[in-house]
Amino acid sequence: MKILVAVDGSKTSLEAVNWLVAHADWYREPPVVELITVHHSISNLTRGALRIKQEELARWYREQGEANLAAAKKKLQRAKLQFRSRVLVGPAAETIVRHAGKTRCNLIVIGTSGMGAAANLFASSVASKVLDLATLPVLLAR
Repeated sequence: MKILVAVDGSKTSLEAVNWLVAHADWYREPPVVELITVHHSISNLTRGALRIKQEELARWYREQGEANLAAAKKKLQRAKLQFRSRVLVGPAAETIVRHAGKTRCNLIVIGTSGMGAAANLFASSVASKVLDLATLPVLLAR
């Protein structure tokens, strides 16, 4: 069983990881985890206006992504679950669903809300959109 878990560093996204760790014994063999975080891409126009070089932006995506993944990685390591982590860039829901298909995942696990009050609306819409786009089962953790 291969399970994609999408996190953004928020408490709710870590609940998705907690659910997976708590229920890993439901599977005949321990699941293989595809752990991802997704950054919405900054447009070339915005990047140009802010005078951000491509290398600087790539470094920022990587650093922020690793910070978003850190707690989830620790939880998976403590549970001795095999995982591969990635920092992806693109529209969140579409990127999550596309990556799940590309890596042949059997399930997507995602939190229902993200960081902060304004982010809750965005993340909730991400979870809803993942549900709409996915052709494989999606488990929402809250």
